[in-house]
Amino acid sequence: MYFYRNGVFFLLLQPLLIFVLQILYVPILTLRTIFLVKNQTRAAAGVGLMEAAIYIVALGIVFQDLSNIYNIIAYVLGFSVGLYLGGKLENRLAIGYVTHHVNLNERSDELVHALRNAGFGVTVFTGQGLNSMRYRLDIVAKRSREQELMEIVEEIEPKAFMTSYELRSFKGGYMVNSMKKRAKKFNSEKNQEQAKTGDSQ
Repeated sequence: MYFYRNGVFFLLLQPLLIFVLQILYVPILTLRTIFLVKNQTRAAAGVGLMEAAIYIVALGIVFQDLSNIYNIIAYVLGFSVGLYLGGKLENRLAIGYVTHHVNLNERSDELVHALRNAGFGVTVFTGQGLNSMRYRLDIVAKRSREQELMEIVEEIEPKAFMTSYELRSFKGGYMVNSMKKRAKKFNSEKNQEQAKTGDSQ
């Protein structure tokens, strides 16, 4: 009765609040899950505090009056939209590292050189296939640079067979610092080339 006495604004205030809380809640839930999967427990615990607070407030409002269909609809719609935004956020952040296996019929020093110049860690393996030797490149990359890696492979070895796996954790090696330095140098050179191309046009 309170909401009806105070007009349409108050009638829609609670559903709107629930919808906004759900839009915040689900992406935070997505982040917490990602941090747990990647063994980043401290970050997961911090995000979990916000997740729990938002969850309790939103659900508490809904349970105050289960006959209020607008609150229930807002909760469901907010959850759905939140899932969509959570997926977008996860792709945008691209947290963590991925290892790619690139299988080649013939050795490609050009591809190895291009990948290393671009700042990717590459290890070359030789194996025995059914009828001939095969070559496999193990490449470690940040998820945020995964598309860049795929483009380099596609340009030089379009027939390569690729698989990828997310790394949960790793230890030791020179990889991270070396990759950062080479990636920074590669991006700097790439930007300079693009600037020159733009000036010439």
